[in-house]
Amino acid sequence: MLEHFFPCPYCFEEISMLIDPSVASQKYIEDCEICCNPIEVQITIEENEIVSFEAKSIEH
Repeated sequence: MLEHFFPCPYCFEEISMLIDPSVASQKYIEDCEICCNPIEVQITIEENEIVSFEAKSIEH
């Protein structure tokens, strides 16, 4: 597992997520551990390294 730190798109606090490097392309929703708002995460992994990471708010 890879730990990745990034700012929450809602509260701007730094949070972290554990990412499974065995899945090359990932897209899912996870709640912020600080403010509990849903974050849409898109990740691309190549050779066990994160090459693309995007975390954005879910617009209603």
